[in-house]
Amino acid sequence: MHYRNNNRLKMKYRKFGNTDLQVSEIGFGAWAIGGGSMIGSTAIGWGDADDNVSIKAIRSALDAGINFFDTADIYGLGHSEELLGKTIGDKKEIIIATKVGNVSRGEQFTVDYSRKYILGACEASLRRLKRDLIDFYQLHSARMQHLQNGECVEAMQQLQQQGKIRYWGISLNTFEPLPEAAFFINNKIGNGFQLVLNLLNQKSLPLLQQSVTNDYGIIVRMALQFGLLTGKFDGGVNFSSNDHRKNRLTEEVIGVSNNALEPVWHLCEKYNCSKTQLALSFILSYPGVSTLIAGIRTAEQVLLNTTGLFQLDREDILMIENLGRTDFVTIMKLIQQQG
Repeated sequence: MHYRNNNRLKMKYRKFGNTDLQVSEIGFGAWAIGGGSMIGSTAIGWGDADDNVSIKAIRSALDAGINFFDTADIYGLGHSEELLGKTIGDKKEIIIATKVGNVSRGEQFTVDYSRKYILGACEASLRRLKRDLIDFYQLHSARMQHLQNGECVEAMQQLQQQGKIRYWGISLNTFEPLPEAAFFINNKIGNGFQLVLNLLNQKSLPLLQQSVTNDYGIIVRMALQFGLLTGKFDGGVNFSSNDHRKNRLTEEVIGVSNNALEPVWHLCEKYNCSKTQLALSFILSYPGVSTLIAGIRTAEQVLLNTTGLFQLDREDILMIENLGRTDFVTIMKLIQQQG
């Protein structure tokens, strides 16, 4: 069976959990447009970014039907939020999600999930975004000790009661996403989860059906594993010192991953698609996914990430899931060691 996926398709929308939000299947991940910020000697961005190029990318995304934009106050140390505020502002039909809890203090990266900090950080995000309220506010990778402390939960509930945020949830840990999600589900709090799911990292798959059953929306991040799943990298790629991928997408990670992914890439011929289209379509083939946020820097990437998407056959999904339980386990251990 062959599929022809080169024609531009109209954007589709999915319900976000138990909310009234209808989100575009492809969202705009706004980390990279924050630029090449550093905290001390630690890169927290994707290298330098041109604001004019970023603004064109945002406008192209709007034209393509993307209505979901995901950012965080730490991205570009506020610059990503500022760009979205400048370009989108308070357009009610556009859904803005941002995050709180990751902090730069004294040239050190740290976290703060105290009630006082979250309340103040929300006000600062609203100012940068030029918005009256945030559609979906997320605890940025809070862990069990923060949730059990209770202050962060109380702060989010207070902000919701005050009308500063519509809905809230948590951006889950990349490698151990399940404990914090279980806390939310068991305590019946929040409205959604942001999690990592891609061809290589399938650690959050058990959460998808639980989320559907309990009416939580799902945002998938790292859909392309920092660009690794586009197929454009080889062992000779060089990242700038202010690009976080420099220490993550090492020559070893790229080489081992490319070799292990060969059985998956054979599907590109079957579906007549690019590697990017296959990687994104794999994620959207799960009905429990509300939206995936591909990192977007340019108008060209908007086109690449929003066209030629399709439903994978069940047999191919099962093949990829089997690799996730076998061949990809060693790769994920290697990736986790890089941080």
